[in-house]
Amino acid sequence: MKKLVVPSLLLFTITLLSSCELVEGIFKAGVWTGIIVVVLIIALVIWLLGKVFGGRRN
Repeated sequence: MKKLVVPSLLLFTITLLSSCELVEGIFKAGVWTGIIVVVLIIALVIWLLGKVFGGRRN
């Protein structure tokens, strides 16, 4: 059950965001702000995937 929470939340968030609205918001905020936001989102996704699939196992 615990393993389904993160992917379900991620899928729910992706379906709510329209890519056109996301790109429009990024360019309104400015290119550098957009680049920083995109890098942070990618880092967050990689971190979450690492926690879900890789994580430390004792």
